[in-house]
Amino acid sequence: MSTAKLTIDLTAIRANWRLLNAKSTAETAAVVKANGYGLDAARVATALAKEGVRQFFVAVAEEAPAVRKAVGNEPQVYVFSGHMHGDTDLIRNNNLIPMINSVDQLLRHVEFLPDQPFGIQLDTGMNRLGMEPFEWQSVRELALRLKPHLIMSHLACADEADHPMNSRQLRIFKDMTAELAIPKSLSATGGILLGTDFHFDLTRPGVGLYGGLPFSDARSVVTLDIPVIQTRDIETGESVGYGNTWTAPVPRKIATISAGYADGIFRAMNTAATLYAGSTACPVVGRISMDMIGVDVSDVQTQIQSLQLINETHGIDQLAQDAGTIGYEILTSLGRRYQRRYI
Repeated sequence: MSTAKLTIDLTAIRANWRLLNAKSTAETAAVVKANGYGLDAARVATALAKEGVRQFFVAVAEEAPAVRKAVGNEPQVYVFSGHMHGDTDLIRNNNLIPMINSVDQLLRHVEFLPDQPFGIQLDTGMNRLGMEPFEWQSVRELALRLKPHLIMSHLACADEADHPMNSRQLRIFKDMTAELAIPKSLSATGGILLGTDFHFDLTRPGVGLYGGLPFSDARSVVTLDIPVIQTRDIETGESVGYGNTWTAPVPRKIATISAGYADGIFRAMNTAATLYAGSTACPVVGRISMDMIGVDVSDVQTQIQSLQLINETHGIDQLAQDAGTIGYEILTSLGRRYQRRYI
């Protein structure tokens, strides 16, 4: 093996969906935006469609054709960014449901695709996407006459169960949708875990499907094996990598592995990162460079051909902590050079 191998377990994604689906009586959709969180939206959507998922969400209309082709014509594919300039043909040709975010988007949709289904996204305090309460009131009557398929909002702090923003947004969402006989959705992964008050008619798990927090019961989805190019013994006082930032305190055995920040292994983590030879932890030494990383393998008793950066015991969120970021960024940054294997 000359290139690093990224193994994606589609059966784990399906299992995570089942676990999240079991937590509510609502219908459970699946978010496959950002190319399925970097893991290939078409493959992920195909696997989830076999599991019974019939509603999918993407971020922008350009992401949708691959998903539509993968799942066929029957499932619904929603677009979070709504009906933007230049989206009309994509929405029409792929039978998409844009989540309308503004008066301008609603008017555009009515003008160019009056017979095409749509949903409404409301801003309940996140100040990112959706109609604010005063804006919703101004077009509510028109929108309801056109019969939206779904009304949704998005929680800002759902990964913090005790955050007061959760109850505030819930109250606002209920006020903005009171007495409407239209399917409603408020919860992504974090919202599902907050409990039944947040579930409404449809939940939209994203990162939890892919093994990420806040869904701590999720099965691990990705494994990253990186080949060893060379090993060497170094003496006390010798350094490894650019800038002489790490110096051996005692004699050590160092492996140089074939991956780096060009593959989405963030340079910022440097010596905070750890790789594994089986159950043996092997710390990074020196700076992470573009294509190579130095790793201390002194405690490994057997000959090694590769080391694991991501596995069941050291998942995307542990790696994210090493890098000072979140699991979402780790997943969506995994590089194109990896040899990808799907289970």
